Amino acid sequence: MPAVKRLTHAVLLGLVCAVPAVGQAATFNYTLYAGLEHSNNIALSSDNPISENVFTPGATFQFNQMGSTFQANVAGTVEYRKYLQNHFDSQTQTQIVGQGNWTVMPDRLDFSIEDYAGVQPVDQLSSDSPDNQQQTNVLALGPTLHMRFGDSTRAQVELRYISSYASKVDEFDSNRGLAAFRLFRDLTPTDTISGNLEYQDVNFDNQPSSANYKREEAFLRYTSQLAHFDADVMLGGTRLNFNDSKDRSSPLLRLQIGWQPTLRNSLALAGTYQYADAATDIMTPPSVYGLGASENASRTEALDPFANTGGLGRGSLSGIGIGSAVISSDVYKEKRFEATWSWKSERLSITVSPAWNKLRYIDNDTFNQTGKGLSAGVGYRINPTLTLTGFGTYDQTKYSSLSRTDKTVRLGLDLGQQWNRHWSWHAAVARERRTSDAVGQDYRETEFFIGVVYRR
Repeated sequence: MPAVKRLTHAVLLGLVCAVPAVGQAATFNYTLYAGLEHSNNIALSSDNPISENVFTPGATFQFNQMGSTFQANVAGTVEYRKYLQNHFDSQTQTQIVGQGNWTVMPDRLDFSIEDYAGVQPVDQLSSDSPDNQQQTNVLALGPTLHMRFGDSTRAQVELRYISSYASKVDEFDSNRGLAAFRLFRDLTPTDTISGNLEYQDVNFDNQPSSANYKREEAFLRYTSQLAHFDADVMLGGTRLNFNDSKDRSSPLLRLQIGWQPTLRNSLALAGTYQYADAATDIMTPPSVYGLGASENASRTEALDPFANTGGLGRGSLSGIGIGSAVISSDVYKEKRFEATWSWKSERLSITVSPAWNKLRYIDNDTFNQTGKGLSAGVGYRINPTLTLTGFGTYDQTKYSSLSRTDKTVRLGLDLGQQWNRHWSWHAAVARERRTSDAVGQDYRETEFFIGVVYRR
């Protein structure tokens, strides 16, 4: 087992094992679930559909600790996929977002750990069949030194070691060093502005030295947290210095805005303009999460492993969805915008989420792409314990250098019932269709799923 994986497993095990020792400031929730999925085209093939039944037992967990010495927010899913007709080997998949902080010296020195594990495609140009999936992990850890200059001004110095790992594409594996200086000024009890300087040295384990680079960033950041409005805006610039090529620079913009005009309505916006690579996007995906929700917590806040079937319908019918990152060492300029509007009454809930992105790679234009999509979900509570949900998604990706366009439509229904405080069940059906200019990339699939959940 690589050192990175051993260290990651040790970190997560330590965080989970800390649960019995924590006091009233900590909460630990988990679910156990088991489901049976049937697909009439499990390999997502255009001309050779394979019917398969998949048994999917798994568990989700969420641990929160807000003590004076140790703070943590760890959430994730572990799932075992057994292909009953043996068309594919069994898989164990993990999706985890973990953040831990140890206060070594109060108001002076902290030690922080972050871990991001998930499942990504091996080849983004192929469908997400079971043999085109891999486990990825990004780990960051290091100390933070705090300084205070009065009641409203403070600063901190951060040092981080960052490691990225993929189980099948070894060109993604890297070791990085990050140093940052941040100066904060509290404008009001709810508004803060900061100046930030960051320096990162990126070295890939299995790539020529020409792929290594240094990243320098300077930006201003403004955050506001009001009762019905949140804002997080970053504006600055980035310079990349590759070992064997010229420097590159670009403006830097990241924003997240959440607004809740009424108790039933909420609107969230997120946008990005930056240089990035796959590891950066895995750690800080520019998704929209909703008012008052932290970015990392919201990715894994649903403890119901079948919640995706009743939400926007992205990903599989079980607990772990497949990402869309191009797992490589390549750096690209990223433009991305997403929005989510939600409305909820006592019985009816509606969610609509449009998205747009454009990626332009620096050295390899194969994956240059422009994507757009629309997701929608409508849920209706038939009675206090029974809910019916319909969902649909449309995604279009254009690869400019390949003269290729992929269009994917997914529609489905989910019926879920809460038996009691601990037990629930779900039954779902989904139909997915992709059309593509590339030979052999069209497919159609119908999935059926039924499962039970025990919630602590």
